[in-house]
Amino acid sequence: MTRVAAVDCGTNSIRLLVADVNPATGQLVDLDRRMTIVRLGQGVDKTGRLAPEALERTFAACRDYAAIIKELGAERLRFVATSASRDASNRDDFVRGVLDILGVEPEVITGDEEAELSFTGATAELTGRDDLALAKPYLVVDIGGGSTEFVVGDDAVRAARSVNIGCVRMTERHLVRDGKVTDPPTPDQITAMRADIEAALDLAEQTVPLREARTLVGLAGSVTTVSAIAQNLPEYDTDAIHHSRVSYDRVREITESLLASTHAERAAIPSMHPGRVDVIGAGALVLLSIMERVGATEVVVSEHDILDGIAFKAAEGAEGAN
Repeated sequence: MTRVAAVDCGTNSIRLLVADVNPATGQLVDLDRRMTIVRLGQGVDKTGRLAPEALERTFAACRDYAAIIKELGAERLRFVATSASRDASNRDDFVRGVLDILGVEPEVITGDEEAELSFTGATAELTGRDDLALAKPYLVVDIGGGSTEFVVGDDAVRAARSVNIGCVRMTERHLVRDGKVTDPPTPDQITAMRADIEAALDLAEQTVPLREARTLVGLAGSVTTVSAIAQNLPEYDTDAIHHSRVSYDRVREITESLLASTHAERAAIPSMHPGRVDVIGAGALVLLSIMERVGATEVVVSEHDILDGIAFKAAEGAEGAN
C-alpha cells in the first residue's frame, strides 16, 4: 500500500483525500476525506477571471490541507484543478499560490483527462462486485460546478467528453438576476436552462454513445445530495449514500421540488450542505435531463469519483518511481 494525498479543486469546492492505496487490486483505505466550499469559479463564466476573494478562500483551504497532509505523512501528493481554473485568464496567480502553499504545481487538466480520472475513481472498486449486479457498459456522469463529464466504458474508458453544464455555471448563467439567485426561479428561467443543458447533451452525444450504457453511475455533490434527499436522511451520511440507487421518478420529484422552493426551504433540508443551497436546483436538473436523454430508470450513486481516481494515479506514479 502507498500513502498518497489527492486534491481535487473544482469550480465550487476543493476536496482532499489522504489514503493508503493499492492500484493493482483497486483497494483504497481512507485516512482523511474532506471538502471545503470555496466557490473558486465565482463569476468566471462572466468575467473570465478568478476573483481575488475566491482565490483567497481557496488558498486558506490549501493551508488547512497542507497541515493534514504533513501530519498523516503522505508519500506523494497530486493536485488536480478542473473547470474554473481551466477557463480563467489569470490562472497563473492560482498556480503560484498553490505551489507556495503545498509545494506542488496544480495540474490544470483537460476535460477529457478529468473524465478518465472520474471513471477510474468510480469504477475501480466495482470490479468483481457481483452483489451490485451492475450491467456494463457504465455511463459515469460527474456533475461538477462548472462542467459535467461523461464517460462510457467497461473495464476501461471507451469514450469521454466534458461539457460546460455544471451546477454553478447553470445557476449563474440562468438563475441570477441583479446579482441575486432568483428564489424560486421563474418558468422562463428553467426553460432557458433546460435548453442550454439539452444543447450540451447534444454535444456530448457526438463523442460519447450515451444510450449504449446499461448502468448510469452518478458522481459529485449534486447527485449525492439528491440521494440524501431521496432517502430522507437526517444528516449527510456517506455510507448510506454510497452505492444507493435513486429511481427516475424520485429524481424528477426532487428536482421539481427544489426548483419550486425558496432559499430558506432548501437550506432547511437536513442533508443540504450550506454551499449547495443556491446551486442544487440546477445540479438536479442536469441529472434529470441526463436520465431522460439516456432512458435511465435509476442512477447508481457513488461517493468515489475523480478524487479517488487522482489517488489511484498518484499511487501508480509512486510505485513507478520506486
